[in-house]
Amino acid sequence: MLVGAGALVTLALIGAYDLVAPDPQRISDWQFMTAVNKVVDERPRGPSIESVAYATVIKSVVRVDGYEDSTDDPSVAKPEGQAEIPAEGKVEEDFHERFTAVGTGVVIDDQGTILTNLHVAGAAKKLRVQFWDGSESEAMIIGARPESDLAIIRPLNLPDELEPATLATSAGLNPGDEVVAVGFPFGIGPSASAGVVSGLGRALAENGEPKLQNLIQFDAAANPGNSGGPLVNGDGEVVGIVTAILNPSGLRTFAGIGFAVPIENAAAAAGENPL
Repeated sequence: MLVGAGALVTLALIGAYDLVAPDPQRISDWQFMTAVNKVVDERPRGPSIESVAYATVIKSVVRVDGYEDSTDDPSVAKPEGQAEIPAEGKVEEDFHERFTAVGTGVVIDDQGTILTNLHVAGAAKKLRVQFWDGSESEAMIIGARPESDLAIIRPLNLPDELEPATLATSAGLNPGDEVVAVGFPFGIGPSASAGVVSGLGRALAENGEPKLQNLIQFDAAANPGNSGGPLVNGDGEVVGIVTAILNPSGLRTFAGIGFAVPIENAAAAAGENPL
């Protein structure tokens, strides 16, 4: 009887719990997906493809400045008495130089060989490059390929740490592939801009000059100063050298159409094999 009474009490308690316990809350599909998305959104995000590509190539990118001697041109020389005297008492180094161009270059080997555009380096009487660590050196042109608007320059002094870029054939590129242009637009930088390959095998002529052939068309923002800089794939490998922009309005601003010389052409000009 005691056992039976105990069983009755247990059943009574269970019944009472069922009466007072709340019904399980039903969750809609929308509520479920909202909860899942919140968890996903709150997870730390990894670096983007573009930022990885930039970080991979940036130590190989240099700023290229062109100068010409202005000692014989009184119109550009500083009037006497207007020279700036730094605190240490030395007259500024470039007193007799006039800045003529700014562009970008990329180091492609351990000897410090730099690829850039001929229209950046060719008109200057003196070249100076600035490496990623801030160190600078004068440089000289050691080769050129006018039909591809390419110049090969070499600095007189190298930084303690020199990191050549990794080159990759452009044969694997397809329209829609992500690319990043790295350079010094209007002298600001180093700067990165991301976009996609818009087309391949393009040809370009400007002001009656010989056509540039087999160009990579891309839509990553590029402006004066980007010339000579690397166009890299998602792995940070150099697939081209930025060489021109097209703006039907005639303005020297970006209209979404940029061109790069494939790295096969550029590296061949310097005797390098990108494969």
